[in-house]
Amino acid sequence: MSTIEKVQEEVLVEEQAVINNEIVLYNDDVNTFDHVIDTLIKVCKHTAEQAEQCAILVHYKGLCTVKTGSYDELEPQCSSLLEAGLSAEII
Repeated sequence: MSTIEKVQEEVLVEEQAVINNEIVLYNDDVNTFDHVIDTLIKVCKHTAEQAEQCAILVHYKGLCTVKTGSYDELEPQCSSLLEAGLSAEII
């Protein structure tokens, strides 16, 4: 393997590691569909359709990945979801 190929491979691995985090939203018995949808639109910049689909998945499956990206990008969004009373974490 040449030096250039090795550097390209390292860059690809590094890029993959950067976007490996995700915000997972969990179901609860407190929040309404409307609140979850509105919050996802506001915080995660979802379209209305995306937010509704996520809310349905959370309700029936118990959880849903709502955003992927770097930890630094996701942390303030996850905090905003938690402040809105939703159950979420970055994994």
